[in-house]
Amino acid sequence: MKFSTTSFEHRGAIPADYAYAHPGSTLSLADNLNPQFSWEAPPPGTRSFALLCIDPDVPVRFDDANQQGRVIDADMPRRDFIHWVMVDIAADVRELAAGSCSRASAGKGKAHPPGPPGAIQGVNDYGPEHRGYDGPCPPWNDLRVHRYFFRLFALGVESLGLDRNCTAADALRAMQGKVLAETALYGTYTRNPELKR
Repeated sequence: MKFSTTSFEHRGAIPADYAYAHPGSTLSLADNLNPQFSWEAPPPGTRSFALLCIDPDVPVRFDDANQQGRVIDADMPRRDFIHWVMVDIAADVRELAAGSCSRASAGKGKAHPPGPPGAIQGVNDYGPEHRGYDGPCPPWNDLRVHRYFFRLFALGVESLGLDRNCTAADALRAMQGKVLAETALYGTYTRNPELKR
C-alpha cells in the first residue's frame, strides 16, 4: 500500500499551516489544517481504513514546559501524545484533502469535525472535547525536535464499532486481528526558535 502527502516531505519539517501553534515563545495559534494524504493499492479484502497521528516525543513531565529561563533536555524520558484518531474511513476513499478534516485551532475543542462521510473521528490528547485532528504544539523550550507519525491501516472490516468518544488505544484494540496492511509517514516540528527545523 502506497501512502503519500503533498503537505510535507517524509521525515522533513511540517509547515506551520498544519500545526496548532506557530514557532516561538508566545502562543500564536496557527491554521491547524490537517495535512493532505493519499494512498493507493490497498490489499484485496480491504473494507475500511483507519488513520492515527502520534507524537512519541512528548516529555513525561511538564514542570519546565514553556517556562522562561528553563529548558526541556533532549534526553528527558518521553511518551506518546495522540493528535488524530479516525476510523471507519470507507474503502473507496483514497485521499484526504488538506484542511478537509480540520481548519483553525479551537481552544475548547471540536465536537464534530468534518471528514469523509461515515468516518468516526475520536478524541485526541488535547482534551476530552478535542476530536479529529489537532496539529503540533510542542513546548517552545524543548531541545528535541518532535516527530509526528501518521499511520494508515487497511482493515478487513467495514466498521470497528467505535463512537466519537473513542481513543487511539480503543482503536488499536479494536483493530487487533483485522489489519491487512499498515504504512506510515512522519514529519517533524519544533516551536523552539533555536532549533533548526
